[in-house]
Amino acid sequence: MVKVVIGDRMGKGQNIAKGIEAAGGVAIVIPGMAADMRLGDVMNREQAELGLSFCGSGGAGALTAANKYKYTERHGMRSVQEGITAINDGIKVLGFGFMDTEELGRSLVEAYNKKFGV
Repeated sequence: MVKVVIGDRMGKGQNIAKGIEAAGGVAIVIPGMAADMRLGDVMNREQAELGLSFCGSGGAGALTAANKYKYTERHGMRSVQEGITAINDGIKVLGFGFMDTEELGRSLVEAYNKKFGV
């Protein structure tokens, strides 16, 4: 079962969490404003397989997690397909613009499970 940490600059992430859980994953939503900046710390503590960062550019939390913990990252994404491609490329931290949708959560977990045979 894939464990996914969600860090959203505006403290959201509840909808994407529903999609993750609907696809059989475990979602951990970091509470509060600027949650994206704590993404790497929570991923490391929870030993999560994936981390999702959401802010205007989709980069701040992803880059911070990559710099601190050496996770592979891709940021600036704006679509479900870009996230699926990143997972297929073996990326661990995915940075998006604001996209708190169930479809994104479900699609990412399905792509992870397909890629890694979970």
